[in-house]
Amino acid sequence: MEVIHTIGRRKTSTARIYLSAGKGNVTVNRKDYKDFFASAVQQEKIDQPFNLTETAGQYDVTVNVNGGGTTGQVEAIRLAISRALVKIDSEYKPALKAEGLMTRDPRMVERKKPGQKKARKKFQFSKR
Repeated sequence: MEVIHTIGRRKTSTARIYLSAGKGNVTVNRKDYKDFFASAVQQEKIDQPFNLTETAGQYDVTVNVNGGGTTGQVEAIRLAISRALVKIDSEYKPALKAEGLMTRDPRMVERKKPGQKKARKKFQFSKR
């Protein structure tokens, strides 16, 4: 099996993954993913596509991720892994799509407007 390269994005995070046959090792920015993401919830999100498709322990994943925070990075990695698994076998797509793992979340931070404190918050109004 050749190496499969896919990209996942979430907010300002971008994850490039390289999926190959192996023993289930996941490396994120040259560290084990359990060291890179301390939270058990975040580690479970990375394992989720493999658990849904019953392919846990069959593929090695090398990830380069940058931008954003840890949650955005985890969800970008999850999308990239899901896309790679669908490239391997298109029969995985219905199971992954049912859990919402094939959808790129389009929500981004709204820009700050001039003359305002933040995107929606205004400066305090004083009538007199």
